[in-house]
Amino acid sequence: NSGVMSLLRPLLLDVIPTIQQTAALALGRLANYNDDLAEAVVKGDILPQLLCSLSEQNRFYKKAAAFVLRAVGKHSPQLAQAVVQCGALEMLVICLEDFDPGVKEAASWALGYIARHNSELSQAVVDAGAVPLLVLCIQEPEIALKRIAASTLSDISKHSPELAQTVVDAGAIAHLAQMILNPDAKLKRQVLSALSQIAKHSVDLAELVVEAEIFPVVLICLKDSDEYVKKNGATLIREIAKHTPELSQLIVNAGGVAAVIDCIGSCRGTVRLPGIMMLGYVAAHSENLSMAVIVSKGIPPLCACLIEEHEDHIKAAAAWALGQVGRHTPEHARAVAVTNVLPTLLAMYMDTRSSEDLQMKASIFTKKALKNILQKCTYLPALEPLLHDAPPNIMKHIVGQFSKVLPHDSKARRLFVTTGGLKKVQEIKAEPGSLLQEYINTINNCYPEEIVR
Repeated sequence: NSGVMSLLRPLLLDVIPTIQQTAALALGRLANYNDDLAEAVVKGDILPQLLCSLSEQNRFYKKAAAFVLRAVGKHSPQLAQAVVQCGALEMLVICLEDFDPGVKEAASWALGYIARHNSELSQAVVDAGAVPLLVLCIQEPEIALKRIAASTLSDISKHSPELAQTVVDAGAIAHLAQMILNPDAKLKRQVLSALSQIAKHSVDLAELVVEAEIFPVVLICLKDSDEYVKKNGATLIREIAKHTPELSQLIVNAGGVAAVIDCIGSCRGTVRLPGIMMLGYVAAHSENLSMAVIVSKGIPPLCACLIEEHEDHIKAAAAWALGQVGRHTPEHARAVAVTNVLPTLLAMYMDTRSSEDLQMKASIFTKKALKNILQKCTYLPALEPLLHDAPPNIMKHIVGQFSKVLPHDSKARRLFVTTGGLKKVQEIKAEPGSLLQEYINTINNCYPEEIVR
């Protein structure tokens, strides 16, 4: 407000280097504070001035200048675009070749903040020739530089298969894969994140990541003391598992399902989410893979997530995963039903129906999971409690299963009378001619008329 920016601008060209550096640092801190101040740096025509003598300057000035570019570019795609338009990318790429690791780090950081916004900006970073130099940076001995370079490669790869392919073509996967077991937790986080962002786009890219022999090494990350290493490790496994049954089978063979199940059991909150999703993806592919999740005792921790977690999206993911496990055959559905989770799912569905739109998704996932399991479930003791609470759209699936089983199972027919199930069925109000009415008629036809009466 006091007009400091316009006073700092000429100091960027001062004859005394420390004044130049300090002015740049001051501008960087102002721009870092919020987007209005970053906007003021752009409008005050400060960026061209900043870059004007960058190539002759010493490392302190280069670091400060890269800091200003990062501070401006981080706020929005528009501000990052302004940084690109003033020719900053070429200068930043030159800084990636600097002798001083601190300069490389500052440049890499600025490039990452520009690339993370969208694919156009990311493409501009690629076109400026940054990727091969970033791959060299992850091979440098300095841990801080490795971290930032891996993070920037992750930010470039995340937008599209083509951008990820550019990173792969520069030979990044092999170097990233070697660092999965680095003792530095922050570096591991970035490495796992970069590999996930590459693997998520397509089967081919996922296979390239797998071929770098990340299994079984990556499973060790699921036991890491750092929550983010766990989370990013599980995310990487999820991004590979989702593509094909073959990739999921490979993960199963490497012991991946059991490791993810242990991981879900040992943590709380959003760290669980990628692991929950991974189990759902694996189970969705085929009966055998779903059975692998069941045999590895995957159902109890998923049920635990429904009960222990408070956030809707985590519960919804657990419901979805249980639906994927249970949807294949009566045997699969029974494995889910015997854990007594169906009443929990039903209660969750009834609960989420009533509330705001955040829960719309949770409600859809839960309903779908219930339907998936109910349509295959022939284990009647698990279905019986639901007869008392289910809304009509769920009720028809439950009654439908009874109408399939009861005609062929005399023991179940007897039980159905003594537990009060048949009485409950008589109380259901069904539209004449509806599917539900048909199911009820089928059930009633299993019994002598006086019992029904």
